[in-house]
Amino acid sequence: MLGTGILKGMVETAKNFVGSYTDEERLITVQYPEEQLPPQEAARNFPFLVYDGGDWLGGMRCVACQICEKECPPQCIYIEKSKDKKPDYIGKPQFYPAAFDIDISVCMSCQICVEVCPFEAIKMDTEFELSNTDRFRGLLLDREQLAKSNQYYRKIHPHEATEVDARLAAEKAKAEAKAKADAEAKAKAGAETKAHPAPSSKPVPSSTT
Repeated sequence: MLGTGILKGMVETAKNFVGSYTDEERLITVQYPEEQLPPQEAARNFPFLVYDGGDWLGGMRCVACQICEKECPPQCIYIEKSKDKKPDYIGKPQFYPAAFDIDISVCMSCQICVEVCPFEAIKMDTEFELSNTDRFRGLLLDREQLAKSNQYYRKIHPHEATEVDARLAAEKAKAEAKAKADAEAKAKAGAETKAHPAPSSKPVPSSTT
């Protein structure tokens, strides 16, 4: 019958309209800002820097490799590499960002910086209430403002953070096992050299008649 599809669509629309007023599961309107819905784990707004432990500077995972700065489409990331190095999570000396700024007024929340980071140092936040009266400096965040603990990362992205922590722990265990094996091999070689010293290669003076 001609027009059946239109009638079915209108009936479905009417059901949805009535249900939005009578079904508690569909009453999605909240009285913001007094009432807020909890953010979804997959939500993403703007990047932040992850650090381990209680010291945001000493535990920062970023090694200032500047990959995110180069790959950022709107070019809103600015990084200045340090002159010295500090140990990373596996004890390897690494550079760190002397400066790390993100202009969130330009950031397009594409998450490319997260995807290209090889050190799991930058992640996407779920915070969205970032309005500011200073349209210039107020939306330019420095490394201290961007730094958030791994505990915070676990809170907003628990499943993702669990996978990241497991991977980093495996890499650290592998590095420690390799360092231990190298130290044992070096100690064994030193002990063998001490027990069996190499013969002296000093020439013996020839006797004269």
